[in-house]
Amino acid sequence: MANSKFEYVKQFEQPDNLLPNTWIVVRIDGRGFTKFANKYAFEKPNDKRALELMNAAARAVMGEVQDITVAYGVSDEYSFVFHKTCSLFERRASKLVSTIVSTFTAYYVHYWSTYFTDTPLSAPLPSFDGRAVCYPTVQNLRDYMSWRQVDCHINNLYNTTHWALIQLGGMDGTEAEMTLKGTYAADKNEILFSKFSINYNNEPEMYKKGSVVFRDYELVEPGTHNTSIDADHLAEPVQQSKTQTENDRKRRAKARIVVEHLDIIKDDFWNRRPWLLSNKPGRVPKEP
Repeated sequence: MANSKFEYVKQFEQPDNLLPNTWIVVRIDGRGFTKFANKYAFEKPNDKRALELMNAAARAVMGEVQDITVAYGVSDEYSFVFHKTCSLFERRASKLVSTIVSTFTAYYVHYWSTYFTDTPLSAPLPSFDGRAVCYPTVQNLRDYMSWRQVDCHINNLYNTTHWALIQLGGMDGTEAEMTLKGTYAADKNEILFSKFSINYNNEPEMYKKGSVVFRDYELVEPGTHNTSIDADHLAEPVQQSKTQTENDRKRRAKARIVVEHLDIIKDDFWNRRPWLLSNKPGRVPKEP
């Protein structure tokens, strides 16, 4: 690029590199989604169409950005996890966040008509914001993911009970809020069962556990890998030949990207899927 007297403005650009050797989580949230949900009359307490639309957009993002190892979504938010050895965009926060936010938003709008067949979008259109956070250890990362899933359970139990009191119990919003003030999980379960014959355990798993998106390889037997320990000791990408790197790329491309509603707090989820922490693709299941 030719030099000019205006080039001095580049000096105002500041570095925004993320810490090396850390897990990166890019978390996106819907902007003004309470009003957005009301505008399009989302069903309460959960709108299956809206959640499946979020999941479809997340799957598409993972398909485009192979460096994402796992993602977790609930309500109008999604968290995308990048391995600690990822060097995508030279670990620059602005590029990483803008790529995820823009790609997710584009697919959300693209898939809207698939899930809301009779409700065309109109301005103001849906949009998302995002942030990137670094977590130094596997335990930090897992605690973050557990935090999001615990929040999913707490919020969904509250919302399920709150809307049951309104929709089935004839209360208004204030009355329902006051009824639930100071209650514990057991109290809410009792209200649902005794007043409305609703067993919370029978609610859809997507509502109770949220959605986990990952590449699907063959499960391994628990105890056969020490992936967490190995990942914490890994400071930089393992040096591979071009052939090995290309083979990994092909295996990632062949793997199905699935959306599951699983417990990600317990060890079993991670132990049986070591590729989530190792950044090394597993064995692609054979076609039935």
